[in-house]
Amino acid sequence: MTAATPAASVTSYAFWAPDGRALADFYAAALGWKVTEEYPDEHGVPTAFLVTDGTTTFVCYTAKRFKAPEWPRDELPFHLDLAFDDVGTAERRLIGLGATKPDHQPGGAYWTVLLDPSGKPFCISARS
Repeated sequence: MTAATPAASVTSYAFWAPDGRALADFYAAALGWKVTEEYPDEHGVPTAFLVTDGTTTFVCYTAKRFKAPEWPRDELPFHLDLAFDDVGTAERRLIGLGATKPDHQPGGAYWTVLLDPSGKPFCISARS
């Protein structure tokens, strides 16, 4: 990096889903964060929802033509890794919030794969 190269920072992470509000509510509950803002489309219908803890922000968008990846067949451009003190309790809680647990579990004893309500995989593991 040279002195002329501007530094950048990540301002948010964006996620698409068939129901952006439902996905925002899921991650807010899963992480103990809050849905803080919503933004309408050109018709005034809320379609983007901000979820934050005050330092990190997720933007959950409603995308009418969203199609979840067919994991593990489809490669993923990215996914989330979430760490918890008690993985078993976290897994049960996340499933209660709307996550599902696929049969394919490549993480062995290291992590568990869950699917969020939009069908996208994310991993949970023990906090290190």
